[in-house]
Amino acid sequence: MSIKNTSYYGVYACGEKIATLNLDPGVKVHGEQILKEGNREYRVWDPHRSKLAAALKKGLKTWPFKEGVHVLYLGAAAGATVSYISDIVGETGRVYAVEFSPESMKDLIMRCGSRKNVWPILADARLPDKYAYVGEVDVLFEDVAQPDQDRILIMNSRYLKRGGIAMIAVKSQSIDVRFKPREIYERVLENLSGTFEIVERFELDPYEKHHMFIVGRKR
Repeated sequence: MSIKNTSYYGVYACGEKIATLNLDPGVKVHGEQILKEGNREYRVWDPHRSKLAAALKKGLKTWPFKEGVHVLYLGAAAGATVSYISDIVGETGRVYAVEFSPESMKDLIMRCGSRKNVWPILADARLPDKYAYVGEVDVLFEDVAQPDQDRILIMNSRYLKRGGIAMIAVKSQSIDVRFKPREIYERVLENLSGTFEIVERFELDPYEKHHMFIVGRKR
């Protein structure tokens, strides 16, 4: 089966699957399937294990990732999605991967430590002053399961350049289980609208239940 370009920079299609060109050939990050074509190695990107891949499969229109882009990623966990962004932004790009859990950070370093464009940061995303050396970034991405996830995004927007793109996977059940997911989404959208122009919003079903993916442009 041939591997083809898509309309998303750095993302390839192989039938119904999507993949990225492996920046670290011969190395798997989370047991993903590897496809080879000639001397090129591609990593299959599972939308059931990555909110960003799920957004792609749902028809995401805004795609700020390309060679050389600097990304601040909040909630890096063990580095699965971080590694795919690393593939896309390439050697001249940079992914600042913020993670609060020491155990997850160990996994992140073990899995992405050989990727020179990934900068692991053990820190609380509620305390962005702790990583002020990040400087200005082109993209702000958040996948944090906390009740104040919208506030965390706004706090970290200080590092996002004006006109830069912010993306957040809102987990309604992590915010307040007493309310319906759509009520939570509307509240989050209202809170974010003061800092960002909302350009896209959609739910991630069937890949993730009770999740909304929101894309905003910094005002």
